[in-house]
Amino acid sequence: MPAKEYKNKSVADNREQIEGHIREILRLIGEDPQREGLLDTPARVTRMYEEIFAGYDADVNDVLGVSFDEQHEELVIIKDIVYYSQCEHHMAPFFGKIHVGYIPSGKIAGLSKFARLADAITRRLQVQERITSQMANTLDEVLEPHGVMVVVEGEHLCMCARGVKKPGSKTVTSAVRGSFRTDPALRAEFLSLIKD
Repeated sequence: MPAKEYKNKSVADNREQIEGHIREILRLIGEDPQREGLLDTPARVTRMYEEIFAGYDADVNDVLGVSFDEQHEELVIIKDIVYYSQCEHHMAPFFGKIHVGYIPSGKIAGLSKFARLADAITRRLQVQERITSQMANTLDEVLEPHGVMVVVEGEHLCMCARGVKKPGSKTVTSAVRGSFRTDPALRAEFLSLIKD
């Protein structure tokens, strides 16, 4: 689900109100919403919200689309899926990479569908822990693999640019399902293969 394909319909339907609220926020922080550089800012922010919050209009269980019958039952890894999201606590951006490994049990999905799933899950107000679990749970439910493992790396501006101000710090979360939970060698193989 690339950002250009889907837009948040609620934002589009409430464009005028959102733009009015953005103008008011600009005023309340001490800016002049009528200043030349800010005249189009409410409209630009609203268009951005349509894009960065497009995940609200996606059904994550439908994103994987058609699965294919395939008897491959070995490890499949899709790594370095870049994502951008917004922290639900501060509405500040966070971004990073998602790595997925799964052992098919007769069904596979097209590789681009994993990136679409990442967009559907991350393009909303989120926390990294939930992104990780939702990716793993959706893949587990839809593809019914023998096992799935998801590792998410993130850099959070709410931690890097405000508060404790620790730029460059990263958060890593993981979720394991099925055979990844019970087989340490499988987890180790996945982790070794996603290293840079």
